[in-house]
Amino acid sequence: DTSFWQLPIRSINAIVPVRTAVLGDVNNLEEALVGDIALEFAQQEALSMMFNNDQSASTTYNYGATQGLRGLNSYPGSTSAAGFGTNGSAITNGRHTVLQVTQGSAASVAYNDMANLASALPAQYWGLEGTAWHMHPSTILALRELVSSTGQPLFVEVGDSDGGAVAHVFGFPVIPNPYMQTIASGAFPVYLANWDKFVTIVDHEEFSIQRLEQTQPGTVTLYAEKRVCSTIRDVFAGVRLQS
Repeated sequence: DTSFWQLPIRSINAIVPVRTAVLGDVNNLEEALVGDIALEFAQQEALSMMFNNDQSASTTYNYGATQGLRGLNSYPGSTSAAGFGTNGSAITNGRHTVLQVTQGSAASVAYNDMANLASALPAQYWGLEGTAWHMHPSTILALRELVSSTGQPLFVEVGDSDGGAVAHVFGFPVIPNPYMQTIASGAFPVYLANWDKFVTIVDHEEFSIQRLEQTQPGTVTLYAEKRVCSTIRDVFAGVRLQS
């Protein structure tokens, strides 16, 4: 017998009706709309990859729900050990368990929270290229504002790009990610992972846009579609902080 699990490819799509009179009056409007649609697709893909729950009875409608990507925050977590999900062809299979560290305080992140999270990542991933923190800009601000009992900052600014306050933490670069949760009870404000191994993103090379002129009288309808899938591949290659 062969054990397996797989995820279906998802479709992000948009329908944009534009009056033909407007297209004729505004120079390069169609090209500008296509560029804007591509940017919106990238944003929606990022939001879906973080927040969407693709399981039945999902309420994350804004991010695709059962038709969207499997968001990182929708994977179950454990404070003791990471683990691979079950095998099979159902959408409920392959939901891995992510190792997570619980913050000492739900309302704020502390220096020791970051130290404990860094220690939770297995050592074999520490020296690999692509290992980095992802956190919301407001979380970066909270870390920059951490001070000692004497008022000295815990993450020191040294005045260059590599040594800036929270530009790197414990040797790993910090990636500002505005598509993540902020610090709040039950949230996941920080991920540390070797992203090359932790997450796989599969999308078709073609970004399909069709120009339909007979959908509505006096209107040109732009139909755009991108097919994409994302999943955790090596569940041991990443850890997260839970508020």
